[in-house]
Amino acid sequence: MSTSTNYQILLYYKFVTIPNAEEFAAEHLAYCKELGLKGRILIAGEGINGTVSGTIEQTEQYVRDMQSNPLFSDMVFKVDEAEGHAFKKMFVRYKKELVTLRYEKPLDPNTLSGTRLKPKDFHDYLLRDDVIVLDGRNDYEYDLGHFRNAIRPDVETFKEFPEWIRENLSEAKDKPILTYCTGGIRCEKLTGVLLSEGFTDVYQLDGGIVTYGKDEEVKGRLFDGKCYVFDERISVPINRTEEDIVVGKCYHCGESADHMINCGDDTCHRQHIVCESCAETRHGFCSPACEENEMNRLVRN
Repeated sequence: MSTSTNYQILLYYKFVTIPNAEEFAAEHLAYCKELGLKGRILIAGEGINGTVSGTIEQTEQYVRDMQSNPLFSDMVFKVDEAEGHAFKKMFVRYKKELVTLRYEKPLDPNTLSGTRLKPKDFHDYLLRDDVIVLDGRNDYEYDLGHFRNAIRPDVETFKEFPEWIRENLSEAKDKPILTYCTGGIRCEKLTGVLLSEGFTDVYQLDGGIVTYGKDEEVKGRLFDGKCYVFDERISVPINRTEEDIVVGKCYHCGESADHMINCGDDTCHRQHIVCESCAETRHGFCSPACEENEMNRLVRN
């Protein structure tokens, strides 16, 4: 196999009760480092959510080892080829919640979540005129790319969703609600919130946007722009048809663009979309203040 694709990126999650989750997280970090993986894994008493990169041999060994554990025997791994590591380090962190929601009601996605739709079924629902399509991600992710006609959530963090739903969707409780996110985990929780809030016809894209983009029947159709991902790639293409619609706007000048970067100021790191011209003239910073701040920091150090 070509060395250019000798690496893989794994994206996965599973809601399952993990006994002694904090201890498991520490052991899992040591295991991942020994195996040679790099990435970001969150572990809570309610399950695991991770993205890791490594050689094909390393990632395949990781999948085998994980699925040999009864807790994760049926866990689904989404796989992307890569030219190298998608992360600089290996992080495994214990959290109280896999997706920080702080909802006032207990939510177990294994007992309360929306109906799963495979990519072709989700695509067919998108063509209907009686559905509401809700993006289950943050606003900046939507700005880079989203399903056509989807609602842009005015939220910066996931925990803002319950209040946003009450303020914006309370009149639509009897309408079909389609939800989607990057890999599926946020929609597991989001559909539970919708059902708890009295919505009756709730659906989620099984496997998220990344699975939709790999489906050989729909080929990412009706997804415009690029999909934000939480690794060094920052974004990946989804629509594999002749539809090549750029929906992003340059943070600086407003021109069409689909390249997202982190602000070069280490105290800012604002994620923003830039066009080629502004990427050159703004030197990778979101503002002159950030550029000056970073230059001053380098001089001080």
